[in-house]
Amino acid sequence: MPTNSPLLYTPADAARLLSIGRSTLYELMDEGVVPFVKIGRSRRIRTEALEAYVDSL
Repeated sequence: MPTNSPLLYTPADAARLLSIGRSTLYELMDEGVVPFVKIGRSRRIRTEALEAYVDSL
């Protein structure tokens, strides 16, 4: 399944894509506005979650 974009983004990468601050993105994640998955101690955000957030704006 080749794709041009990753399936999961780090919070820093996702914040960069959305042109917002990393701490703002963490706030959105903590409020449940942007869902994420945990892999070990790391948080990752699905591409679909970012697209859904942008669509909701």
